[in-house]
Amino acid sequence: MTDILTILLYIQIALSAVCLYRIIRGPTIPDRMVGIDIFGILVVGICAIIATQTEKSFILDIGIAWVILSFIGTLTLAKYLSGKKLNE
Repeated sequence: MTDILTILLYIQIALSAVCLYRIIRGPTIPDRMVGIDIFGILVVGICAIIATQTEKSFILDIGIAWVILSFIGTLTLAKYLSGKKLNE
């Protein structure tokens, strides 16, 4: 079971590198934000795999905090792209 989790961890790390490329080279701000969202999902997956392998549950708290921050960032970008101020 650990071999499968290790392989999945390496796959997610490789996919994270692809997302980092999209974040850095994205032609527009929405492309970069989509890359950041996908990167956040992969980070949560990596946290889940590491928490499963090490049996330390506090790592899942890091993933949950990352998801909350990513959601707030997505909402902020949506407000910005719609042309509204953040306090409206």
